[in-house]
Amino acid sequence: MIENARSINIAASVILAIGIVYILGPLYLALTTASHSYQETLQNGLTWLPGDDLADNIRRLWVETRIPQQMANSLIVALGNAALTCVLSFLTAYALVWFRIRWASVVFALILATIMLPLDIRVITTYQVAANILSPVNALLDLTGLNSLISRFFGAPVQLELSILDTHIGLIVPLVAHGTGTFLFRQFFLTLPRDLFKAARMDGAGPLRFIWDILLPLSRTSVAALFVLTFLSGWTQYLWPLVGASTPEMQTAVVGLARLMPDNDGRMPDFPLMMAGAVIVSLIPLLMIALLQRFLVRGLVLTEK
Repeated sequence: MIENARSINIAASVILAIGIVYILGPLYLALTTASHSYQETLQNGLTWLPGDDLADNIRRLWVETRIPQQMANSLIVALGNAALTCVLSFLTAYALVWFRIRWASVVFALILATIMLPLDIRVITTYQVAANILSPVNALLDLTGLNSLISRFFGAPVQLELSILDTHIGLIVPLVAHGTGTFLFRQFFLTLPRDLFKAARMDGAGPLRFIWDILLPLSRTSVAALFVLTFLSGWTQYLWPLVGASTPEMQTAVVGLARLMPDNDGRMPDFPLMMAGAVIVSLIPLLMIALLQRFLVRGLVLTEK
């Protein structure tokens, strides 16, 4: 007997409609605010009715602020983060699943520990490392006593210094140290037949050939899903670009939007300009999701099998 689920469908549709309004309401308000002038906002406040100054606010944003350059920085950081995370996670999961590693479970547990220690928690130590990436070498020289010998013969110890702050590499590399991608690829690789690697070896395919001809084509949806997720994470990252880049030329668009808030307390913020910036900055992530949505859904579904 098939039950009549019409009431359940109606209730679910109502809840879904409320959720859509709850999500799209602030976005619509941001768009309508961006279409008004600063003087109109001073007089009438935020309004739900659209205006005629959207193009002028976008022009002001493009000419009077550093948002275009900062959007380019965000694009470099997001693409670099997504590409490096996919490559590193793919190779790490490949080694853990398809090779006999004695302490594979321990290594995987340590990788998962990075998920519980996000960059927001270890931002101070990350900044110290990025300020001088050769500090471990200096510590090793001190620990082994080589610096004391060098100081005895040359009069001063060796202190190597190399900072990657205010660089694109410095903004990208700390974001890559995360175990989510390794976990996703490992779960997908475990769904594949274990004899697949042996069959490839019997056909004369080495480890690299197995990756390129067999494993990578099978993992296209998982790669696309992880690429979209890490791209969005890199694009919306705020704390580390704020700490790792001290100059406006190297800051990302999210940090640049926060900098549009006036420093003095007596002036009302230019909400139309800020909302125009929020709309423009949000276009690239929305475009990425629209183009790769089906790969994102399929990749996450295959990972859970």
